[in-house]
Amino acid sequence: MEKEPEFSPEESLKIIATMINKSKGSVADNSFYFLLWGWLVLVCCIGQYVLKVFLHYPNHSIVWLSMPFAGIVSWIYGSRQAKQLQIKSFVTDAIQIIWMSLGITMFVLILIILASETWSNSLTYFILIYAIGTFVTGKFLQFKPLIIGGLINFAIAAISVRFSANNQLLLCALAILTSYIIPGHLLRAKYQNQKH
Repeated sequence: MEKEPEFSPEESLKIIATMINKSKGSVADNSFYFLLWGWLVLVCCIGQYVLKVFLHYPNHSIVWLSMPFAGIVSWIYGSRQAKQLQIKSFVTDAIQIIWMSLGITMFVLILIILASETWSNSLTYFILIYAIGTFVTGKFLQFKPLIIGGLINFAIAAISVRFSANNQLLLCALAILTSYIIPGHLLRAKYQNQKH
């Protein structure tokens, strides 16, 4: 049997740091997901608010029908990216598993809400899911804007139950702005700077 190479603590830390930096580049390159879903959810929240509050349109939730299309776009983009991915690490795999789990959680939550016809505070649960995903991803990548966005979302989720369903739409828009859109653009900018 071949003997495993032995590394000093300094070499081990350097290898770990290199893997994290490579994962940062991979995820930053995929900030596409944060930006796609962030902007879409933001537009849907504000769109539903306008349709419901200002236009008094009875089918105001119709804006959310755009979500499956975004899912298809994400799947196509992800399939193409997987073919091009040269470096895969534990961190990259862990982040993919976390978001896959949270995506399934959101889907199941939607089914529960539809079956129970109880929309009261439903956005609070989605904000909480955004908080978990961005906070954990930020911790894995050591990227402060995602960590801060996650923490802000935990706070927004905690206070959102005090607001009406209409105002929860605006809080959800704020949550997505702080956890997906701003960190997504910062992650993209950092990746672009590292490439040059």
